[in-house]
Amino acid sequence: MRIEPAAEFLPVLDAIEAHLLGKRHAVTLTLAAFFARGHLLLEDIPGVGKTTLAKTFAAVLGLPFGRIQFTSDMLPSDILGISYFDAKEGRFILKKGPIFTPFLLADEINRAMPKTQSALLEAMEERQVTIDGVSYPLPEPFFVIATQNPHEEVGTFPLPLSQLDRFICSFGIGYPDREAERKILQGAAHIPLPEKPLMTKERIESLFVRAASVRLSDAMLDYLQALVAFTRTGGRFVTGLSTRGALALASMTKSWAMIHGRDYAVPDDLQAVAGEVCVHRLRFEEGPTTIERIRHELFTHVPSDT
Repeated sequence: MRIEPAAEFLPVLDAIEAHLLGKRHAVTLTLAAFFARGHLLLEDIPGVGKTTLAKTFAAVLGLPFGRIQFTSDMLPSDILGISYFDAKEGRFILKKGPIFTPFLLADEINRAMPKTQSALLEAMEERQVTIDGVSYPLPEPFFVIATQNPHEEVGTFPLPLSQLDRFICSFGIGYPDREAERKILQGAAHIPLPEKPLMTKERIESLFVRAASVRLSDAMLDYLQALVAFTRTGGRFVTGLSTRGALALASMTKSWAMIHGRDYAVPDDLQAVAGEVCVHRLRFEEGPTTIERIRHELFTHVPSDT
C-alpha cells in the first residue's frame, strides 16, 4: 500500500524533486535519513543526480553546504583540519577542515585510502573531531551524504562492512524514466535553487524530536525483531544484521512514519525502508545482493503479522 507524505513535508519534497525529476522515493528516503540523524551512502554511476540531490537538499533546508572530492593522496588532516602553533598569539590554533559544516557531500569516498576513510567515518559516528588530543564538536545538525561508484574498480578502496554499517541507509538514484528525462532534456530541471530555505533551524530541531518520539508498538517491535532474526538464522545471508543495523532500521521506520503524518509506525513504514537500510549490511550466500532481492526474501519469509 502506497502512503503519501504529510502535507507539511510536500513543499520540501516538491522543491527538491523539481531538480531531480521523477525521483520522489529517493528524495523522501534522503529526508527520512536526515531526520533519523543518520548518514546516507549513494552508490550509482556518475551523472544521475547524486550531487544535485545533495546541493538541492542543503539549499532547501537552509544548511551550509560543504563538499570533499576524495582522492587517493588525501590525508586525514585534509578532512579534519590541523592544530598549529601561532607564534604571535603564543598558543595552538585549530584550522578547521571541510568536515566542519552542517551538510557535507563526501564525493567518491572509495577513492581515498582506508586511513582517510576511517577518519571521516569515525567523525560521523562520534560527531566530533579529535586533533592532538583535543576534541572539537561538529556542527548541529550534521549530515553526510557519501557517494561511491560501485562499478569502478581501478584506483578505489572498497569500504569494509564495519564502516558501511555507519551509514543508516544506502541506495542508488538510477536513470530517470522516459518522461522525466524528456523534461530534463527540455531544461525543466534547470531552475534556480530556492532563495530562502523552507525550514528554520528551530523547525528542524523540533522534527528531530518528533521523529525520535514516534511510537513502535510491541507488535511492531516483534515484527522488526523477527526480520532481524531471519537475517541471522534464515540461512540466506553470510552474516545477519548487527544491533546497530537493527537500531538503524528502527530509526528509519520512525522517521518515515513521521514524514507520512503519524506519531506511530506501521508495517508499511518498515517495509518502505528495510531494503535500503539492509542492502549495504547484508550479503547473500549466493548471487547478487540487491534492494529488491532483500525485500523479497524478508517479506516473503517474515509476514507482518509475525
